[in-house]
Amino acid sequence: MKPNSGTLVINIMNGGKAEAYEGVYQCTARNERGAAVSNNIVIRPSRSPLWTKEKLEPNHVREGDSLVLHCRPPVGLPPPIIFWMDNAFQRLPQSERVSQGLNGDLYFSNVQPEDTREDYICYARFNHTQTIQQKQPISVKVFSMDSLNDTIAANLSDTDIYGAKPVTERQPVLLTPTGSTSTKVELRGNVLLLECIAAGLPTPVIRWIKEGGELPANRTFFENFKKTLKIIDVSEADSGNYKCIARNTLGSVHHVISVTVKAAPYWITAPRNLVLSPGEDGTLICRANGNPKPSISWLANGVPIAIAQEDPSRKVDGDTIIFSHVQERSSAVYQCNASNEYGYLLANAFVNVLAEPPRILTPANKLYQVIADSPALLDCAYFGSPKPEIEWFKGVKGSILRGNEYVFHDNGTLEIPVAQKNSAGTYTCVARNELGKIQNEVQLEIKDPTMIIKQPEYKVIQRYGQASFECIIKHDSTLLPTVTWLKDNDELPDDERFLVGKDNLTIMNVTDKDDGTYTCIVNTTLDSVSASAVLTVVAAPPTPAIIYARPNPPFDLELTGQLERSIELSWIPGDENNSPITNFVIEYEDALHEPGVWHYQTEVPGTQTTVQLKLSPYVNYSFRVIAVNKIGRSQPSEPSEQYLTKSASPDENPANVQGIGSEPDNLVITWEPLKGFQSNGPGLQYKVSWRQKDVDDEWTSVIVANVSKYIVSGTPTFVPYEIKVQALNDLGYAPEPSEVIGHSGEDLPMVAPGNVQVHVINSTLAKVQWDPVPLKTVRGNLQGYKVYYWKVQSLSRRSRRHVEKKILTFRGNKTFGMLPGLEPYSSYKLNVRVVNGKGEGPASPDKVFKTPEGVPSSPSFLKITNPTLDSLTLEWGSPTHPNGVLTSYTLKFQPINNTHELGPLVEIRIPANESSLILKNLNYSTRYKFYFNAQTSVGSGSQITEEAVTIMDEGAGKAMASRQVDIATQGWFIGLMCAVALLILILLIVCFIRRNKGGKYPVKEKEDAHADPEIQPMKEDDGTFGEYSDAEDHKPLKKGSRTPSDRTVKKEDSDDSLVDYGEGVNGQFNEDGSFIGQYSGKKEKEPAEGNESSEAPSPVNAMNSFV
Repeated sequence: MKPNSGTLVINIMNGGKAEAYEGVYQCTARNERGAAVSNNIVIRPSRSPLWTKEKLEPNHVREGDSLVLHCRPPVGLPPPIIFWMDNAFQRLPQSERVSQGLNGDLYFSNVQPEDTREDYICYARFNHTQTIQQKQPISVKVFSMDSLNDTIAANLSDTDIYGAKPVTERQPVLLTPTGSTSTKVELRGNVLLLECIAAGLPTPVIRWIKEGGELPANRTFFENFKKTLKIIDVSEADSGNYKCIARNTLGSVHHVISVTVKAAPYWITAPRNLVLSPGEDGTLICRANGNPKPSISWLANGVPIAIAQEDPSRKVDGDTIIFSHVQERSSAVYQCNASNEYGYLLANAFVNVLAEPPRILTPANKLYQVIADSPALLDCAYFGSPKPEIEWFKGVKGSILRGNEYVFHDNGTLEIPVAQKNSAGTYTCVARNELGKIQNEVQLEIKDPTMIIKQPEYKVIQRYGQASFECIIKHDSTLLPTVTWLKDNDELPDDERFLVGKDNLTIMNVTDKDDGTYTCIVNTTLDSVSASAVLTVVAAPPTPAIIYARPNPPFDLELTGQLERSIELSWIPGDENNSPITNFVIEYEDALHEPGVWHYQTEVPGTQTTVQLKLSPYVNYSFRVIAVNKIGRSQPSEPSEQYLTKSASPDENPANVQGIGSEPDNLVITWEPLKGFQSNGPGLQYKVSWRQKDVDDEWTSVIVANVSKYIVSGTPTFVPYEIKVQALNDLGYAPEPSEVIGHSGEDLPMVAPGNVQVHVINSTLAKVQWDPVPLKTVRGNLQGYKVYYWKVQSLSRRSRRHVEKKILTFRGNKTFGMLPGLEPYSSYKLNVRVVNGKGEGPASPDKVFKTPEGVPSSPSFLKITNPTLDSLTLEWGSPTHPNGVLTSYTLKFQPINNTHELGPLVEIRIPANESSLILKNLNYSTRYKFYFNAQTSVGSGSQITEEAVTIMDEGAGKAMASRQVDIATQGWFIGLMCAVALLILILLIVCFIRRNKGGKYPVKEKEDAHADPEIQPMKEDDGTFGEYSDAEDHKPLKKGSRTPSDRTVKKEDSDDSLVDYGEGVNGQFNEDGSFIGQYSGKKEKEPAEGNESSEAPSPVNAMNSFV
């Protein structure tokens, strides 16, 4: 048995006999909650015994008599497939007169002289063992009446009366089945096969009817020239009497087969798992049907319930188990067995008595977006025992939702059939049972529907004019629409005349082929609308200008100079209609092989009216001519007279000859058959030849009819063959064909790659390598190797999860590969398999490897509660992905004043086992910004930020307010402002006067010569002031911060940026999925301290710092 698995492996590849493992197997899985059992699995070794030796006498039969050649194949497991062939390994032709029965015998309704042969051979193919057994050849000699009369005449005198009776016609007689009636029993769901084979001359025709009913439609098929009636998927309704009638011109005979359809057990109601809470009631129902009616028996944990451990809460009532007031000890796995003489059913049902508080499985704060006036479905997937009750609320303090405007589904989903704008908001789902309650919030946004406010309109445009369709739309501002144009429900033609604008489609120089329906389709992520209009192209109004048109068709075609492989064609051109004829196209029809189909032959310049044409043998030619000018092609001319060329042997052989096996023991040879006119004569056939490459073998050849495939059976697995296919007809062979190399069929690889090694490169990347398997064990074209790998558990949490296997394919004969995207500090398993064209080989033993620690993700949350005058309480959650063992947390904080300036930074190191902290000795009525992250031994993870304010001291606030003075009302301040304004006015006047005189302002000269990077009143790129403060970004900047003098913006670290990886541009994936390049990450920058910073954060970080 495989480790950590319930799979039992029986391997006899390295010795042992299959018979030793014959028997019935059953698997039992058991834990402290109960035991489950599997269905019985029967293992029987396959058998392919040899034919018993027997002496076969020749069969001497009179012409017109019936004959049965018995096969009597050996009994194998599974039964063999029977077919009749001759010494050349060609299947014997079958017809209404000669056919093979279901038992493998070969039946002749009446024999004919052409049935005489000495190589009637019955073959039995045992597919499971991939062997074919052959019976000794059977000889059949048919005596005709003429030859029999000649023999009698030679032995009698002239006076004797002699003369054998001529072949007499006979009315039908059934060869199988015998008698007038028989019976047949078949199981429900199987295929019913009924057979009638009759003798007689002329050959009888078989007809089937069902007495008192009709043959089932869509399930009835006739095979073997209607001698076999086949009904698939039979049911009890198919029981009844089926009559076969054999009829010829002399009479008829019939046979009635009484069919009874029995049934192995099948489910009506299979038992289902049951989850109950202590004290609840429940039932397990097991109902099955069959013919005969199946008996129902129950087991508990694999033991018959009559002798199983007693449970006072359990009562068995036939096909039902009733549970009353269950307790936790009542948990068990129950098995229901329904059986009759034709089979049995077994089903496991787990009764789990569980006390579990509610859990909500839908992610928190999930966002739903719907179009107005459309249905909205808000999920609330839950679990609990007893089954929780679900209630929905809207808003923070909303009341429970009720009424016809809502639909409450059993799975917890809330449906709003017609969502309006006022339906948007926060919805709360509450799940409660007697063990507790839990709630979850989801968000609903209602979007405006997309509309086409100006639709395309019907257009009638003159040829070579311009058509324009408008499609102006209105849509929700938060949705991004895409506009697509179609013509007649298909893509627009790839033509530069079609110009697609933002809200219109323009067609330049329209032609007749532009006629059609044009559709504008507008799609968003939530809805789709469309509108259509028809374009009609009409001819331009008549003008006195010269009319140019296509030429008239040529006429008076004449054939002269007839030879076996050539002929001369001449014609008279039609009117060129004001546009000179540039060339003539000659086409031909082969009335012998493809009547009514015209093919291109050649073309000549427009000045030429005769042409010498090359011909092929055995073709009945007719020719026609088409004239071409700049306007277009004329109508074809009337066809010429017909000319039949003489037959000849083929000039060429089939193309695209290939040899590819479809099974491990065959070689399928295919080719492209010659077309009719390539046959060069009647009786087209192909000579197929093959021999094993690199083996001193003679060519094996067979001549087949005009087909495109031949199957060679009994070949070794995946060996090269030399193949050639030669065409022939009644007049001879084509030239010797060239040889091609093919291969017999592939089989699954035999062995797994060995010496699998794993080298862990870093916490997310590993390299796996293995030894290649020997090529002879691949048994096919080596396509590569597949690496299956999956995470077993996280080393930090020691908890297992659902195994999701990943697969990487490495093409060719590679022996190593890279595994990217691994999770840090985790345990993984992998195995390697070789792949060929047939499929995958066995897996190598599972290899376990572990990834080292990495830096953790940010803490899952940071909440600040209980603000007082001088303290705040911080609570946080551990990182969702610790990626290792947490060593500590780091808390940094600093005050923020009313102008968003930052104060001094304070840093605190906190043990990893803490989840809350009270900060004391803070300033009252002060906003603080907090930066919080976690550390492992590798380093610090990304941080989470939050802001909070301490409570204001009301007494101090009132005192400070009483001491404030409004400076704008003071007289001295008003006078000072007036003086400053007057001084600025005087300076402006002086500058204006000096400018008009051509002088240059000295201060301006100094600024031009010595630009001060610290004096930049406006940013050069966007015109905003140097002090940046975004209302949406609560991370303030220090006073006096500026963009650096080189006009670049320095970017802080971002979780999803690749800029900070050293040589980041070289990190990429190979074709095989492996990751190349090295990580060289920069350590995260510390938050700004004091007033030393002179850098302005980039707009990207302004968004990343949003809290």
